[in-house]
Amino acid sequence: MAKKKDVKKLTKDQAVKKIATLKKDLFNLRFKKTNNQIDNPAQFDLIRKNIARLYTNLKNND
Repeated sequence: MAKKKDVKKLTKDQAVKKIATLKKDLFNLRFKKTNNQIDNPAQFDLIRKNIARLYTNLKNND
């Protein structure tokens, strides 16, 4: 989910599911970080920003 336009097109249910999957990805990245297996540390920022974007979109659509 790289585009802001894609976030705006999602329905409420789709956004909630996407948030859940992104949170799982973030959780898994934290484990990889502790084991020094992480390839791209910038993924943390990208995932957190996408989660924030989705929450903002949900809040504005209510």
